[in-house]
Amino acid sequence: MKLGLYRKDFCFMLVRTVIFASIAAALATQVPSFFAGTGQQTADLLSANYVSTEDGKPAVPAPAYGGNKIRLQADAQGHYTGSFKINGKPVQGLIDTGATYVALNETLARRLGYTANQLDFRYGVNTANGQTKAAHVMLDRVEIGGIRVRDVEAFVLRDDALTTTLVGMSFLQKLASYSVADGSLSLKQ
Repeated sequence: MKLGLYRKDFCFMLVRTVIFASIAAALATQVPSFFAGTGQQTADLLSANYVSTEDGKPAVPAPAYGGNKIRLQADAQGHYTGSFKINGKPVQGLIDTGATYVALNETLARRLGYTANQLDFRYGVNTANGQTKAAHVMLDRVEIGGIRVRDVEAFVLRDDALTTTLVGMSFLQKLASYSVADGSLSLKQ
């Protein structure tokens, strides 16, 4: 069982790394200004502690909100997920410090109001599931708790290439700080 979870997590991380390395390579050759001023902050996500209930199932406490601060507990796989609002619409997202940009799939982009004319899938991206195309968009705002960030760069991938929303550095770098300690990720605006 644990081996299966390890393979699943490894595949997820491999897909994520390949997707964003491909996007970064495509942008570096076509649109170098996307990388201007990108802070390469990192957080050690491997130090997450896990909390279990008496029956051994993982327990993830509700996020702690405080004005323009939020603290998220790691889930059983060590991931930090939260309830975001993107352009005013509720979205479950996975915070990913290894992702250069926020990434969402085409279905979510359409729910957020992006039309086919606005989604120019011109960036070739290689993933573990094969090749797909990505479209660059600018999100009006990304919110979690009392934190609100405006003008966040994102990429939209085809639905078969991305099933979850990844909240990457294009959001995190606009915060005053973020840090990982004692199994929780703290965000501050």
